Amino acid sequence: MITVVIPTIGRPTLCDTLAAVGPGVPVIVVDDRADPTPELEPLPANVRTVRSGGRGPAAARNVGWRAAETPWVVFLDDDVIPAPGWAEAVWKDLVDLPDDVAGSQGRIVVPLPADRRPTDGERHTAGLSGALWVTADMAYRRAALEAAGGFDERFPRAYREDADLALRVMEAGHRLVMGERVTEHPVRDDGFWASVRFQRGNADDALMRRLHGPSWRSRIGGGPGRLRLHAATTAAGLSALLLGAVAGRPGAGNGRGPAVAAWGAAAVWAALTAEFAWRRIAPGPRSPEEVLRMAVTSVLIPPVACVHRLRGEWRVRR
Repeated sequence: MITVVIPTIGRPTLCDTLAAVGPGVPVIVVDDRADPTPELEPLPANVRTVRSGGRGPAAARNVGWRAAETPWVVFLDDDVIPAPGWAEAVWKDLVDLPDDVAGSQGRIVVPLPADRRPTDGERHTAGLSGALWVTADMAYRRAALEAAGGFDERFPRAYREDADLALRVMEAGHRLVMGERVTEHPVRDDGFWASVRFQRGNADDALMRRLHGPSWRSRIGGGPGRLRLHAATTAAGLSALLLGAVAGRPGAGNGRGPAVAAWGAAAVWAALTAEFAWRRIAPGPRSPEEVLRMAVTSVLIPPVACVHRLRGEWRVRR
């Protein structure tokens, strides 16, 4: 009845995911490494491996579901841990669904530390517990995937490609529902600069707006973004730099006006940056390492987010 499809880039957590799924379900692991050497760890007998050439998770999932032959395909990430009894639970979630239901999402839980407040990165991952239609655990009818053309491979990273597919499936007249099965998504330490790297997703948001209109975010249960404030912060910072350069230019005459304006723009930049940093620091553990990371990355995120959004807008208009 179901085939589990798991794209992977070779994370060691894949073995734990497969062990949690168990031996009673056919699994297709899609090796999405550009260089498929060394070989993946030996996999259980119920697992088949195919390759997608390092083209990203959307392409990898397309390779996986097209290799499946069952009526339902369940997508999992390679770093999640389905709860005990998951295989039976997913069968119960799917077996009696009416024909107009094209997909069923598992309930995602993110374990957070019990002895302290979560960090900014941990809160970012915890957002998956309330996200809609995420492929950390998402089942689709194979017929619905065929009708929709699968995942849009213009989404190059694990961001928005699942939301785009869900919106297209619903726009085709199908329903998506929440199941009762549970899957745990552990928190990973993605490093000091992770929040800056995540800003690449702003380019994908530009494609989402082009494909689904300005209301796309609310339709997938998301809150308002911060891009406008990032744009204001970036504009204030650039203005302060440019006006300061004009005021200090030799032969500029009376530079008092530009200097005053530069200080005003700098004050706006500092206020917006401080507000953004505190918004991220306040709910966290406030350890010296976390405060330093939030302070540094809060300076960089606004301009990086704007650059990626502009890049995305340019790409979709081409």
